[in-house]
Amino acid sequence: MRRSHVTTVSLLVALTLAACTNAKDVLEPSAITPPATSGPVAPGSTAATVPTPSTAAPATTTAGAPATTTPLTPAQSAAILSKTRLQIAPIVGASVEAATPLTAELQTRARQRGITLAGSADQTATHVLKGYFSAISEGKDTTVIYVWDVYDPSGNRLHRINGQMKAPSANSGAGADSWKGVSPATMQAIADQTIDQFAAFLGGKAG
Repeated sequence: MRRSHVTTVSLLVALTLAACTNAKDVLEPSAITPPATSGPVAPGSTAATVPTPSTAAPATTTAGAPATTTPLTPAQSAAILSKTRLQIAPIVGASVEAATPLTAELQTRARQRGITLAGSADQTATHVLKGYFSAISEGKDTTVIYVWDVYDPSGNRLHRINGQMKAPSANSGAGADSWKGVSPATMQAIADQTIDQFAAFLGGKAG
């Protein structure tokens, strides 16, 4: 009976030692990584490594602040204007009598600002100026409303200049035709303002 008990204890010790040997095989550094599945890992095998999704936010690029515009020097402004070739399209809405002093003053003012005028058939124009006019008489005064659109040679509108000018009617008997009451001086003043604003647009665009 005692010998049988000793034999049983010996078998248990042997099994325990065998189990420890198997456990040593499993607990190698390569086997410490948690398994990909919840199932048991067979002795002697290496558990698969499950990549952990990155939770870091993607890198973002912050655009720098726009560069500060440096005012143009008089020489720079003059250089820009000298390269400009302005073509003036036929005036829409104004009478021939009113459009004549307007067109003449546009040419004079443009030369004063160093801007070259291009003819209607000139293919070298850098800008095209189209004007739309209307005149409204109220009592002894007439208000001229104008809109200028600036286009590039391809027909894309780049800028708009608009305004109005009120002046005493040059002809008190103008009747229903408001343009007869518009003096040449009024149209010349509009021409000066137009070229000055066009030149300012060129300088602001370049800067």
